[in-house]
Amino acid sequence: MSIDVLGVEFSDVTPEQAVGIAKEAISRNNKMYVVTPNPEIVWMARENEALKSALNGAGLVLPDGIGITIGAKILGTPLRGGRVPGIDFASALLDEMAQLGGSVYLLGAKPGVAEEAGAKLSAKYPGLIISGTSDGYFTDSEPIISSINNACPDAVFVCLGSPKQELWMRENLDRLNVKLCAGLGGSLDVYAGNVKRAPIFFQKAGLEWLYRLIREPRRITRVLKLPLFVFVVILKRIKG
Repeated sequence: MSIDVLGVEFSDVTPEQAVGIAKEAISRNNKMYVVTPNPEIVWMARENEALKSALNGAGLVLPDGIGITIGAKILGTPLRGGRVPGIDFASALLDEMAQLGGSVYLLGAKPGVAEEAGAKLSAKYPGLIISGTSDGYFTDSEPIISSINNACPDAVFVCLGSPKQELWMRENLDRLNVKLCAGLGGSLDVYAGNVKRAPIFFQKAGLEWLYRLIREPRRITRVLKLPLFVFVVILKRIKG
């Protein structure tokens, strides 16, 4: 079941169901990609048809952000599965993959970050295979595609930022020798230890955006899109 929030069709799944669907795609070799839009990405998709198409073409569209669940509730179509943060989905999937000896390719972030993230993930998830890494500073996708295909991983974590990661997955999935791609924004910086996640209290309260704003005040221009997003959602509900 999907829930429309300003034109983006979100998968109404729990975190556990999302991981189960991803595991099944890997085990059955059903190619798919996963996106994790927050309100900022949904707002961007209102004026970017290519991005909207890429989001809605995903096998899983996970609500990464309390604003999405609030918006769905305002529209009268609540996401009963709740919020599914991308990094939590990724971590749970890695845990499952490690138990099966699965492999993942890490793509994105600044030079050296993916390698550091890979080293820390290997230590955290014994049994997980890091089949390769590439940074996100590329203009030609061909060497990246060749590297991934030579590594033949079960999954690729694509951390290029939006809209680049969503467009890249949609354009190149069919050419990749991989079962699952997941667009995960800045997750590699978190895994590498360069960016600290919000304390558990902020995570459970859906206030990670506030924690990041406190630590990085320059994010204020991005955060201001949240009230705009909610305002447009309210208008949409009023207009039916």
